[in-house]
Amino acid sequence: MLPLKSRLFFRSWSVVGQTCRSVFVAGASCQKSALKTSTQDIPEMPPCDFKPEEFKGMSKERMLEIRQQNCFPMTMKVTFYKKPVFIHQGHMQWLWDVDGKRYLDLFAGVATVSVGHSHPKVTAAAERQLKRLWHTTNIYVYPTLHEYCEKLASNLPEPLKVVYLTNSGSEANDLAVMLARLHTGNFDVITFRGSYHGGSPQSTGLVSNHSYKYPVATSLGCTNTMCPDVFRGIWGGSHCRDSPVQTIRECSCAQGHCMAKDQYISQLRETFATSVPSRIAAFFGEPIQGVGGAVQYPKNYLKEAFELVRERGGLCIADEVQTGFGRTGSHMWGFQSHGVIPDIVTMAKGIANGFPMGAIVTTPEIAASFNKAVHFNTFGGNPVASAIASSVLDTVKEDGLQKNSLDVGTHLMTELAKLRDKYEIIGDVRGKGLMIGVEMVKDKASRDPLSPEVMSEIFEDVKDMGVLIGKGGIYGQTFRIKPPMCVTMDDADFFVAVFNKAVHNCMERRVR
Repeated sequence: MLPLKSRLFFRSWSVVGQTCRSVFVAGASCQKSALKTSTQDIPEMPPCDFKPEEFKGMSKERMLEIRQQNCFPMTMKVTFYKKPVFIHQGHMQWLWDVDGKRYLDLFAGVATVSVGHSHPKVTAAAERQLKRLWHTTNIYVYPTLHEYCEKLASNLPEPLKVVYLTNSGSEANDLAVMLARLHTGNFDVITFRGSYHGGSPQSTGLVSNHSYKYPVATSLGCTNTMCPDVFRGIWGGSHCRDSPVQTIRECSCAQGHCMAKDQYISQLRETFATSVPSRIAAFFGEPIQGVGGAVQYPKNYLKEAFELVRERGGLCIADEVQTGFGRTGSHMWGFQSHGVIPDIVTMAKGIANGFPMGAIVTTPEIAASFNKAVHFNTFGGNPVASAIASSVLDTVKEDGLQKNSLDVGTHLMTELAKLRDKYEIIGDVRGKGLMIGVEMVKDKASRDPLSPEVMSEIFEDVKDMGVLIGKGGIYGQTFRIKPPMCVTMDDADFFVAVFNKAVHNCMERRVR
């Protein structure tokens, strides 16, 4: 980590009642501030040569009026921050608001901007295709669709070689459920508590998080089993998970044997014995839970779970919507870290760097079950989407982004773990590559979730110092760090300094 003096700089100013034109806060110009005299040690943002366009559009006040009057109320409900960020432009790992303030984006539009905002290679591919052909459907044969399907399939192990392209991860998971039921002739599907698999009516049935549950019937036949969370769950220890940082819980396991894994597998067996028929359609699992808060399972848990599912006639489905395309660093796909090969893989988000797209990849035998009727998707895999997604795959390899995810992510987690050891309210640091969670607690002994109010204070403070992160977990107690995979070591150090400052500020407020 960089020495403190090289990461921090100090400013004093008195600009009450006047416009600040020359002061810089976290690498961004201060826009019409009315700040009282103060001295703050604010982490210095890494430099960026890119110059955004000047914003000349609608006022912030008018945008909020439209958001409140013409957008669904849900849009306001999910708006981040008490003082919202009005985004204007992006470049690689950076975002600028309408006032010209720069932010380090460590959330990537919810783990979606995989290779970087407006990445030049991907932008060029989109422009070339837009000049040639915007849209046709797969009732016709066009090159970009087939070039991409072949390229995507080549990045997956045998026998996962058959691709169906969709518009989103929710749609991909919807179709995966239907495909599993068609192929097996069974109906019931098992998911983890805390899981998130989409917002459509059927995929909502797979979700096990009250915040996303409406008081209406969703997909029937979905059963939740205990999530093998080795930090917050009933069982856990200090050697359980495939992460550069382990939990603070003591481990009583014998050498080479995971007691927590065995206990959670016994809970899955109990679910089979009590909650579903003897034959099931599928088991859904994210290799690392996303919305659930970057939750990781004990080593070898998924391997044993897959065996139990297949014994009962079910298909094993890996939801790679957030973990895919090199984000976990060690492998292209999250499931590879678990030593398993699923029957179906679903993906979206980073697949096209933010362009609406999703996919199912499965075996020829399972794919043939779709022929029992006709399913048609107007936009899935259209020429522009296919061209962009193809460029994303190329860019991940050409820019070395999978390795960068591993290197930067491991460094970032290691430094965050030092803050965990420093502060009582940081309970856990976990993840792989650039799929990271920092779970906040009232205290380490109880592991009770930090209150939403205190979480929001830290969240706002981090944003005000120039970094955008996410939140997740069943109780909203986990900060989610899932940036574009082009972030650098300097960016990681900057965030650690910002987070340290924000948590320090929070602790000082608690003392008062």
